[in-house]
Amino acid sequence: MTTEDQPAEGFAARMAFALQKDPLEAPRRTHLHLRLIAITLAWLVTVPLLLIYGLTGPGHTDNVLDLAAFLTLLGPFAAAVLATKNRRFGLGGGYIVLTLLMVLPAAAITRL
Repeated sequence: MTTEDQPAEGFAARMAFALQKDPLEAPRRTHLHLRLIAITLAWLVTVPLLLIYGLTGPGHTDNVLDLAAFLTLLGPFAAAVLATKNRRFGLGGGYIVLTLLMVLPAAAITRL
């Protein structure tokens, strides 16, 4: 038996296995990106609608503005958790930066 006929052992075998393409990777990534787009679009529509209703609605309701401030932070944070959980650390980091950028607007909304 030659060395070419023997299966690779140890580190080389693990690396060869790790380099094999997973056939389900592309559908998983597509599904993840669709969920991230849905979260982002829901966030981009819901927060302004709540702000408009809270500022122009009957009685200037503070509960609606508090909900808008909460959702201002929750949308990008949920997307960051989802992306990071699915090993898309670049996208997760981008959403974390967006969450941190939304802290000041959320604080301003609660003062209205």
